[in-house]
Amino acid sequence: MKKIICVGHAALDYVYRIEAFPPQPMKVRSLEHIESGGGMAANASAAIARLGGDVELWSRVGGDSAGERILKFLVGDGVDISHVRTFPHARSSTSAVIVDHTGERMIVGERDHAMPLDADWLPLQRITAAEVGVVMSDLRWLEGTLAAFRQARLQGVPTLIDADLGSSGLMEEFLPLTDYAIFSAPALDAFAGAGDGAAHNRSQLAKVLEHGVRYAGVTRGAGGYVWLTADGQTGEQAAFALDAVDTTGAGDAFHGAFAWALASGASLSECARVASAVAALKCRRLGARAGLPTQAELDEFLRARAN
Repeated sequence: MKKIICVGHAALDYVYRIEAFPPQPMKVRSLEHIESGGGMAANASAAIARLGGDVELWSRVGGDSAGERILKFLVGDGVDISHVRTFPHARSSTSAVIVDHTGERMIVGERDHAMPLDADWLPLQRITAAEVGVVMSDLRWLEGTLAAFRQARLQGVPTLIDADLGSSGLMEEFLPLTDYAIFSAPALDAFAGAGDGAAHNRSQLAKVLEHGVRYAGVTRGAGGYVWLTADGQTGEQAAFALDAVDTTGAGDAFHGAFAWALASGASLSECARVASAVAALKCRRLGARAGLPTQAELDEFLRARAN
């Protein structure tokens, strides 16, 4: 299996589990608290590594204690951080994640707007069709993504974006460089107009395909996953039912697992099934990464649900 490169955001999460969100501001007792690695691209990288994939994260952190913890978590997760650059005078991204008894969460995040943006230090020569199976991005570091995606396009390496809220205004620039565009439902509504149901999702995804991508999909939480390709293939994948402890990072896990399955040579329907299963399994535990499955756990989970 070829290497996967993830470009984008790495963070440190402080996760608090509570019984329920209060109706008004007040003091609330935490039932449980953990510190966890976070950030969309970093979480996707961890999902790939947990499945046994060879993955590099191209990202930036600050020269602070949070940055040290971010890197330590990534190493522990098995991610290659050779190309995560530490900027001594910058501040690392952190998030407070509040999770209720149903697994739903509220996230308050902080990113240092003074973090250097230039990407001229990235080892773009590493992106070759012989070595890299997929280059993916969370669109949280635009300069890095543009550099990596342009090189990938020149080399014939597939590109994949995780399109979440806040990225809809970037689509006109990035979709022409994208092969696989996977949106969250709110992000797709923001880009292509709101509506309900799988049929409407397909009309939305058709608008995405007009920008030159090969494949467009939308994650809909408990509503499952819908996808469409430029050559007319389409499919749906039902969500796997599990009691959710924490949904934080489920979308990141989906994207990472999809990239892993794609680089492994799986069919598009199998990519969707694998990604949906990994996203569901992630929700078993508190934090974005504790519930991520190994390949053996994934295989066992899917075998038990083969019919």
